[in-house]
Amino acid sequence: MKINLNEDKLKEECGVFGIYDHKDASALTALGLHALQHRGQEACGIVSFDGKNFFLEKKLGLVGDNFTKEQTINKLPGNFAIGHNRYSTTGAPILRNVQPFFADLYTGGITVAHNGNLTNSIYLREKMIKDGAIFQTTSDTETIVQLIARSKRIKTIDKVIDSLFQIQGGYALVMLTNKKLIAVRDPYGIRPLVLGKIDKSYVVASETCAFDIIGAKYVRDIENGEIVVITNNGLESIKPFPKIRARPCIFEYIYFARPDSLMSGKSVYEFRKKFGEELAKESNVDADLVSPVPDSGVPAAIGFASQSKFPFELGLIRNHYVGRTFIEPTQHIRQLGVKLKHNPTTSLIKNKKLILIDDSIVRGTTSKKIVQMLYDAGAKEVHMRVSSPPIKFPDFYGIDTPSKDQLLAANMSVQEMTKFIGVKTLQFLSVDGIYRAMGYKKRNNLSPEFTDHYFTGEYPVIPIDDTNRNMKDNQLSLLSNIR
Repeated sequence: MKINLNEDKLKEECGVFGIYDHKDASALTALGLHALQHRGQEACGIVSFDGKNFFLEKKLGLVGDNFTKEQTINKLPGNFAIGHNRYSTTGAPILRNVQPFFADLYTGGITVAHNGNLTNSIYLREKMIKDGAIFQTTSDTETIVQLIARSKRIKTIDKVIDSLFQIQGGYALVMLTNKKLIAVRDPYGIRPLVLGKIDKSYVVASETCAFDIIGAKYVRDIENGEIVVITNNGLESIKPFPKIRARPCIFEYIYFARPDSLMSGKSVYEFRKKFGEELAKESNVDADLVSPVPDSGVPAAIGFASQSKFPFELGLIRNHYVGRTFIEPTQHIRQLGVKLKHNPTTSLIKNKKLILIDDSIVRGTTSKKIVQMLYDAGAKEVHMRVSSPPIKFPDFYGIDTPSKDQLLAANMSVQEMTKFIGVKTLQFLSVDGIYRAMGYKKRNNLSPEFTDHYFTGEYPVIPIDDTNRNMKDNQLSLLSNIR
């Protein structure tokens, strides 16, 4: 039986990467995907183009296990390539759903990699099937490919734009045609996408850490609602949507992005330290030491310790050689699952009052096990502090969140959560605290700067009846108010 050892975290999205006109395109794409491995561990794929033909390799599992020079890279010739790491938010984790997707159009081949979620994909899919379309996968990304293929426009870029005005949701797209590398970010900029350059070649990726590994220079973020088209003539920016203010996903800053990446040109690591500092300002508990739940809680714990003047210690040690899943043969072993990943430093925490820092709580199951482990190791008191507000609402834009009835904070008060997890006290960073850490005085309730619906329930737009009637998951329209 497989269980997820990271079950008390939101699930990652996907990672995308593309490079135009570089002699080592496929190898650099594999390296870029390796840096983006945290965004999806189920599967990976690369498509290359040598000027005449497209070459495609898709694999289940991790990049490092599949894309080596001997096994795969030699099968991907050409100076142009795009790649994708997958964590499924729609579609089962099977090989036919692995991206990038490829299609032959009248204008030539096109391949698409997608990070995000289309909130009207079910409706569009059913409509096209009724019109005679044949779908080969269960992924919402194929909906984009089908829309491009069915467009009556003449030029490929016009077909792409035509399809974008039909889809709704949060997305970052990277596409490769016979002549172009195309990068697209949704009108609200919910999903991240950045532009870089290595030598004379342009690169696009979900995060800047993919540039660092290949020695590329970060140029800028691709703007919300922007289409970047890269050809032999250089770079062209197209902005077909009505202009609206960006609202990027706040959880990229809290948890999803790698700490060494830049978001909006600023260090994710520094943001997370600031979250910890603000959390310490709001906390009023006495303790002997501050300890993170590694690894995601480390930057916030450093910030908390710095602000509170309590010593920072690693009260928990993480085993980095345990994968995301583990084959567990018996019920007894399954119950020990959390110990496969974390182990307490008994000499540090015995008879101590401990402040345990984590970045979020989803179901609370792993938190409960970790707290019990600390008490078993001799901790005198465990006070839990969380460097984000309580997660009360699910996501529809590419994050695999549990349904509302499985979100601990949606069903319990803080007092009830404290008792459930087993800590002496429990406190979350306030919504205004998040915004203060990010450079604002507080959250502007009339015009928030980020997509923070996880905490507030305020999605970028109001659900529309037509979408809800055709959706099975109460999905939301992203473009309904601007089209």
